[in-house]
Amino acid sequence: MPTLAVALVTVLAMGGCGSGSGDDGGEDGGDDEGATLTVYAASSLTATFEQLGDAFEADHDGVEVELNFAGSSDLVAQIQEGAPADVFASADEANMEKLTAEDLQGSAPEAFASNTLEIVVPPGNPAGIESFDDLTEAELNLVVCAPEVPCGAAAAKIAESAGVTLTPVSEEQSVTDVLAKVTSGEADAGLVYVTDVRAAGDGVEGFEFEESAAAVNVYPIATVAASENAELAQQFVDLVLSDEGQQVLADAGFAPAP
Repeated sequence: MPTLAVALVTVLAMGGCGSGSGDDGGEDGGDDEGATLTVYAASSLTATFEQLGDAFEADHDGVEVELNFAGSSDLVAQIQEGAPADVFASADEANMEKLTAEDLQGSAPEAFASNTLEIVVPPGNPAGIESFDDLTEAELNLVVCAPEVPCGAAAAKIAESAGVTLTPVSEEQSVTDVLAKVTSGEADAGLVYVTDVRAAGDGVEGFEFEESAAAVNVYPIATVAASENAELAQQFVDLVLSDEGQQVLADAGFAPAP
């Protein structure tokens, strides 16, 4: 019997050693090794979150960060339909509220950046756009985001505040689609974020306009309740909120969260 008791204690001790949760999430990977962290993020976050995703993988051996970029309204709809997301980063608070209204968030949303719209035109500005009012010209091929997308909601709010009517030839589902129309020469002008103009480099020209102050988009981030990688998801959120994450965002042209 003493021998049996010792054996039992040994088995229990071994079991306890194998039940670690991998809380550290550090370079040793722990139980997270081989995990895939799925991050749904607004398309305007593409460059910054790709950089942060690489940094996260470097600090978490064996963990892969899978990034899904699209318009915030499309992303939240996918999560509502059961898509396997671990983290959601929205380009506005309204779409994050759609998530929280159904208790689909795992953590309380936290604001991590803000952004404003800028007028973008092809190199050389062939249409001669000089002001926000110029975007109302009937012959202008203007492209904006659809109103359900954060950049489109911001454009509509600015137009209403300025007392003008915009008549775009196309309404896109993401800010990157608007930018693509301008860079390809299909549009004379578009409304995109300051960060998108910076990311496009010499492919476009952009300029700020004072009316943009009427719509400043605040970006919130949260883990998703259905995540099977809750600890990893929170660690990614923490990275975005950290000094390192904030520096990456600032370098891309994002303003701090209010």
